[in-house]
Amino acid sequence: MQAAAVEKLITDQIENIDVTVQLDGGHYHVTAVGQVFEGLSPVKKQQLIYGCLNEYIIDGTIHAVIIKTFTPEQWSKQS
Repeated sequence: MQAAAVEKLITDQIENIDVTVQLDGGHYHVTAVGQVFEGLSPVKKQQLIYGCLNEYIIDGTIHAVIIKTFTPEQWSKQS
């Protein structure tokens, strides 16, 4: 599955989120920025993203996912 398709899977299911996906071999590196992550634990943030991809993880289309999530405020401090 192409990186753009993974981005679309996430943005179609979570509103007002900016997502970048990079494909490195069989690993998908997902960076997601959105207010939706405000106040959530790290586990809950990852569960939101995994929920969008779960069908494709289960069927083996997506093998390995590395997820980094940020609120817009956290992202501005990262940049």
